[in-house]
Amino acid sequence: MRLNEIAFTDARPVEGYGPGFFRIGGQVHQGAILTGPGGTSAWGGYEDVDALLALAGQIDVLFVGTGAEIGYLPEAFRNRLEEAGVGVEAMNSPAACRTYNVLLSEGRRIALAALPV
Repeated sequence: MRLNEIAFTDARPVEGYGPGFFRIGGQVHQGAILTGPGGTSAWGGYEDVDALLALAGQIDVLFVGTGAEIGYLPEAFRNRLEEAGVGVEAMNSPAACRTYNVLLSEGRRIALAALPV
């Protein structure tokens, strides 16, 4: 098997999460987060679609963590992202973090927007 060393640039894997927080790149971030090629920042939830639209052309898929439980994304939210060419996959936040980490390790063009558990 061939292994490739990965340079994460500004994208870092999710190292942990818990009630109300995420740990990414050794830093704890309270509340909802957006992480990907531009680094990690606070995310304003489903009303903050502009921050996600700014990723169009930089990513192929956006994983949206819906909190502790799987939830449906608001239709207008999903439609705006898909119209901009951003693929969207919704799952609970723990699954979204794991999936993000696996695909990030493969060098894929992805981002994660997640509500805390």
